Amino acid sequence: MGKKAAKKAPQRSQSTPAATGEIPVVGARENCPCGSGRRYKACHGREASHAVQELVHRPFEGLQGEADWVALRELVPAATVPLTLAPEVAATATGEVPSVTLATVLPLAWPALRRQDGSILLGLQTQSSSGDLSRDLADALELALATEPGTPVPARRTVPGGRRLQDLLDASAAFEPAVHTGFEFWLEDAGTATGEVAASLERANASAIPTEKLTGVDAAYWCGTPDKNHLRWVMTVPEEQLLDALARLTAAEQSAIGPDTRLVGSFRAHGLTVPVWDLPLGMTAADCEKPAAEFAERLAATLADPAPLTADERRARANLVNRQVTLN
Repeated sequence: MGKKAAKKAPQRSQSTPAATGEIPVVGARENCPCGSGRRYKACHGREASHAVQELVHRPFEGLQGEADWVALRELVPAATVPLTLAPEVAATATGEVPSVTLATVLPLAWPALRRQDGSILLGLQTQSSSGDLSRDLADALELALATEPGTPVPARRTVPGGRRLQDLLDASAAFEPAVHTGFEFWLEDAGTATGEVAASLERANASAIPTEKLTGVDAAYWCGTPDKNHLRWVMTVPEEQLLDALARLTAAEQSAIGPDTRLVGSFRAHGLTVPVWDLPLGMTAADCEKPAAEFAERLAATLADPAPLTADERRARANLVNRQVTLN
């Protein structure tokens, strides 16, 4: 009895950190520090492992402009969006509340940058370490809020259980991307760039694919390449419903968005479906506006059709599925 009691005593003495949520990491086969008597891997270790490995398929769900968040993450080289902190988050800021701007990418793939004037740039096209991109971005934003001006935020592994963007941003604020032709937004004064900074900026600008956002429909982006132009349109319609509707329109020869254009397939990105059209080289973003709006009307009407797919429509759907790619 005495020996057994002696073995259990350390477990009880380590239960205090558990009450505060500060569970230290121990060996998988060791007793869990929470005092449960179970091995760590079967107790809090199991929860921690699940938290790290869980993949959130729609990390931007619930944010204003979810489709544009996905587009800026996967499709757009250079763009910025002003972000508004939630009132309760802004209230905790020391001194003046800093302006926060989302940027597609930052120099050296920094997660965030606190500029000399105190404003913050938050990088969107960064590595995800937790399986939840929203939590990774929120972690970078919180670090930037606590960082001294003139300092970049380094990459780090996100701590499980932290807050998400949905907790930090004002859900009522509009999400309005501004697409740029280059990365001059990296600098507080692009006109002062010299030497290696100017050379780095020139290289980044040269690699950016020309991209423009359509104004008449949501989350549709024209891009130009040497061989042909494309329209890539991020849609929030549930995938199965969208594929049915696209199949109906394809079978009826109504899936084009203008002469000599063709719906070539789609890809999945962060839980949303992104149809892609090939466009002739001479077709500009402005040329896409009217036919894209007309397609949106056809798509809305087709989505409301409850009839089963015909044989031709099923073949068209199978062809679309066979050409679908998942980015994440």
